[in-house]
Amino acid sequence: MRVSRAETSMNYVILLGFAAFALIPVLTILATSVSAPLGESGGLHLSNFAKAWTIGGFGRSLGNSVVVAAIVMTLSIVLSVLAGYAFGTMKFRGSTALFYLFLLGLMIPAEATIIPLFFDLRSLGLTDNYLAIAMPQVAQSVAFGTFWMRAQFRAMPVSLLEAAALDGADPMRALTRIMAPAARPAILTMLVLVFMWTWNEFLIALIMAPGGRLRTAPLGLANFQGQYTAETALLAAGAVIVALPTVILFLFLQRHFIRGMLEGAAQ
Repeated sequence: MRVSRAETSMNYVILLGFAAFALIPVLTILATSVSAPLGESGGLHLSNFAKAWTIGGFGRSLGNSVVVAAIVMTLSIVLSVLAGYAFGTMKFRGSTALFYLFLLGLMIPAEATIIPLFFDLRSLGLTDNYLAIAMPQVAQSVAFGTFWMRAQFRAMPVSLLEAAALDGADPMRALTRIMAPAARPAILTMLVLVFMWTWNEFLIALIMAPGGRLRTAPLGLANFQGQYTAETALLAAGAVIVALPTVILFLFLQRHFIRGMLEGAAQ
């Protein structure tokens, strides 16, 4: 079926419209971040980033976010791959009911459970530390990751597992040597998504670390905004600083991310 030139042109117009809709706010923030602060002359002011970094104390909050993200990504990826492999390639009693139990993590919003969870963790002395911020996010990410990896493993040819069994490989070796490498785009896609969700998480970090010592990047930006509501240039610079790690990771893994999303859509 041939596509006419008018249809092709219309597709490009629509895509450019969506691109402009997505990019204009980003470009506005970038332009504001290098604009002149109050009381200064025009021109590019790259010093806004250094000033925002120093005044906002983003070094500490970004460091806290890195630690939390490392814990969440490590545990979520490992547990999701293992659970997705089990649900996608093995048959055992109660697997369907257990899988739907996992999916409850996708259906129940964090706002509905965060307060009772805080009191439970506080009674165990597990608040105001990295695990208090990371573990609820691990539970949320594993719910999605199990669903994502189950679909990926179920779409793989059964002949891969049969060939591994004929070669004498046990299920764990088949996973680490054959299935996981074949599912690399899906795993990297999940890694990017989990990092983005963890990095941008605000409510859990706010509730689980009330002392403020473990303030993450979004909380640091909110605190900075509360102090400098009039300095739009510094606020924009702080927003760019907080968003930069996510942008860098996405650009670094964008090829694998797009491939994994396309494969997931095809399934």
